[in-house]
Amino acid sequence: MTPRAWRAFQWIAITAVLVFVGLRVQEQWAELSVFPFPDSLNWPFLGASAACVATSYAVLIWTWQRTVLAWGERLAFGAAARIWFVSNLGRYIPGKVWQIGAMGVMAQQEGVSPVAAVGSSLVISLINVLTGIAVAVVCGAGDLGAPRWAYVGIGISTALVVGAPWLLPVLAKAATTILRRPIELPRLPLSAIWIAAAGCTVAWLLYGIAFCFLHAAVLGEPTGDVLRSTAAFTGSYIAGFLFLLAPGGIGVREDVLYRLMGQLGLATGGAAWIVVFASRVWLTLIEVTPGLLLLLLHRGRSKPLTTQT
Repeated sequence: MTPRAWRAFQWIAITAVLVFVGLRVQEQWAELSVFPFPDSLNWPFLGASAACVATSYAVLIWTWQRTVLAWGERLAFGAAARIWFVSNLGRYIPGKVWQIGAMGVMAQQEGVSPVAAVGSSLVISLINVLTGIAVAVVCGAGDLGAPRWAYVGIGISTALVVGAPWLLPVLAKAATTILRRPIELPRLPLSAIWIAAAGCTVAWLLYGIAFCFLHAAVLGEPTGDVLRSTAAFTGSYIAGFLFLLAPGGIGVREDVLYRLMGQLGLATGGAAWIVVFASRVWLTLIEVTPGLLLLLLHRGRSKPLTTQT
């Protein structure tokens, strides 16, 4: 497939997803139009939601920094934070690989070797997805009435996390093809895998708490507990992330979140759509704003890539 045909396919897929979600909203428009919107947001709950998301970012940045250190490299927390936020902008470009590529290039500009720069971003991406699946399954299995499926999902996720050191060479080959540059990864210490798994798990739980607070901020009061909120948010986020063509998971995440909120008894109809749309706007602002500000502040200050032997 030529680059032009691939871009056309991406936009067609994104349009199809957005049309599908639009039709879903239209089906519920009667309930949405008569739903009593709150007079104002609950600002304390909204502030608590922002604090939880900020804490989850700090945990993820620290986790990625520790993964870089596992390769014997050095990377200050401030530099890691800047790289994390700026590279996060890449997830809003169809394909998702731009985020990994940006992390690798920016880490090299900070003196990190190419192997550690790209390898650490691959590790975090892989572990983040696997732990997200496990967290969603554990938190929502009871309400969804699928305990056997839950155990299978947890077992598979755990096996993949443990087997990450052996899966990384496969990802390295894929990265070599996508980025068109040789990526060779040394064997990663198992301790680094467990640090990444623990950090990503804590971050997902913080995301779930943040979503619960946002729910309360928008509707005036929470309609579900933290576990069900975590299951709904994490499950929808992973679904949007794995749909590579949708920038930021737009469309896919909204539809899955709406369905899970209903299945988990969090909200239905117009109330659910209000929370879904609020979640998209709120999370996008929190994800994009720091990256754009840091990108503007450091414009023109980038360091030349260093060649390490």
